[in-house]
Amino acid sequence: VDSVILVVDAAKGVEEQTENLMRVCRMRATPVIVLINKMDREGLDPFDLLDELENKLGLTPCPLSWPIGQGDRFKGVYNKHRKHLDLFSASKTSIASDIRSFDDLNDQQIDDLLGPLARKLREDLDLLEVYGDFRQEAYLQAAQAPIFFGSALNNFGIRELLDTFVQIAPEPGPRETRTGIIETQHPKLTGFVFKIHANLDPNHRDRIAFMRICSGKFERNKFYHHVRLDKKIRFSAPLLFQASDRNTVDEAWPGDVVGLYDTGNFKIGDSLTEGEHLFFKGIPAFSPELFRRVENLDPFKAKQFEKGLRQLTDEGVAQLFVQQPGNRKIIGTVGELQFDVIQFRLLHEYGAKVQYQSLPYLKACWIHAANPDKIEDFFQYRREHQAFDKDARSVYLADSQWMLQRLQAENPDLEFRFSAELILEESSDGADD
Repeated sequence: VDSVILVVDAAKGVEEQTENLMRVCRMRATPVIVLINKMDREGLDPFDLLDELENKLGLTPCPLSWPIGQGDRFKGVYNKHRKHLDLFSASKTSIASDIRSFDDLNDQQIDDLLGPLARKLREDLDLLEVYGDFRQEAYLQAAQAPIFFGSALNNFGIRELLDTFVQIAPEPGPRETRTGIIETQHPKLTGFVFKIHANLDPNHRDRIAFMRICSGKFERNKFYHHVRLDKKIRFSAPLLFQASDRNTVDEAWPGDVVGLYDTGNFKIGDSLTEGEHLFFKGIPAFSPELFRRVENLDPFKAKQFEKGLRQLTDEGVAQLFVQQPGNRKIIGTVGELQFDVIQFRLLHEYGAKVQYQSLPYLKACWIHAANPDKIEDFFQYRREHQAFDKDARSVYLADSQWMLQRLQAENPDLEFRFSAELILEESSDGADD
């Protein structure tokens, strides 16, 4: 992605998953805009929320809008970026209609409409001066994070966010491949698949590959080169998605994401071009935090079990690790819900009934060394902690932070990485079965 809108619940504040997402953004120096949502409900004080963003996420917050009241008293937001006040009427289905608009914050009508909230708004805005002015260059360098307040359910404050996002967010940028840089101005189409989702429509059992266009122009019904499979492929009904709506699209441009109906041709990281042979870099797999061994309960469904696991992990729903001997399969996720999703989909989409066994691991570390023998020596007495990812790379499954830190200190010749780049190579047999 070129930029991120991070949504924070005003009642819950910064949650663990938000911290995980922010670590990814920091690693890639991705510009971040924060929406503090659900201001129509009682929650944390806005200033306390700003402190959390600063202390827990390491952000340098710069509020560009400010809430007027909270919960039942929430009346709208002040657009600090444009020094403009709109008071809204709630709407659950469309952008809220204005009640009144003001450019002068000292207008007496504001006091008449808001009562004591008007004085509090002015006092809060004076306190916000400590956060300084918005600097677009700092935002683009991920050194400053614009903050907006609102309620997505009632469309309070969302227009301020979207208008500013369009104005300040970066344009689609260049992308790195294994052989060089692809600029957005490159005349020929290039793109990569970053997400796969099966059965978006349960009635049709479809499988959609989401492709980010990096350069050139994508056209419906035109043949493109699938680099890994080394074959031509075309799409008669490419899709553009907006919320729950999907529409067939005839053409798309750099920065657009198109959905491509897939019959098993795609994996995450696959490239489409107009004939160029290239693979995009920088598509990482991050360490899961929850691990369970998955067991097939019906030996007659072994093929369906294997296929389902492969396709679901290709989608990025979870990561699959294998322990030897015994070819034991371990699923790693970042949330409990993903285990339920996998179990449900294996049963209802592939006919494979499975059960889980909880495991004590809390982190997966990809082990690297200049001398491969060092890796083998490390695992010689730690086989119960060794697994292999789908690219057959050695992974250490850590069961405590203390032990992990000790091993890092005792093995300076080894590098413990908590993410790994997806590896794709040419296939000699076409699409997967």
